[in-house]
Amino acid sequence: MKILVVDDEEGAQELFNIILTDEGYDVFLASSGEEALTLLKDNPVNLVITDIKMPKMDGLQLLQEIRKIGCKTDVIMVTAYGEVESYLKAMSLGAAEYINKPIRIKELKRIVHKVLTEQKARPEN
Repeated sequence: MKILVVDDEEGAQELFNIILTDEGYDVFLASSGEEALTLLKDNPVNLVITDIKMPKMDGLQLLQEIRKIGCKTDVIMVTAYGEVESYLKAMSLGAAEYINKPIRIKELKRIVHKVLTEQKARPEN
């Protein structure tokens, strides 16, 4: 299973990479929405985990762009600013989950497993 992590903070990228690699996932890292879209064109992934607050293209804009290019990959939104508006917008755009920082490792593992398990169970997969 391939997971793309998008976060402008190197420390967050490293943390996700360690946790997800230890769980057996192939992890791709991007530091911006633009970089993520470029990676997605050449590397289909099973899941995208993206921070919401990023310069230039934020996570909500990235989610919109992912859908515009016809990519149906599940997206988990992550934020340190648990705002109701961003939660509602993320869910209306089709986010699979919304996680608040600081991230608890057990919670992240549980949510990633849940999303990927639900994905496998869908008829189109």
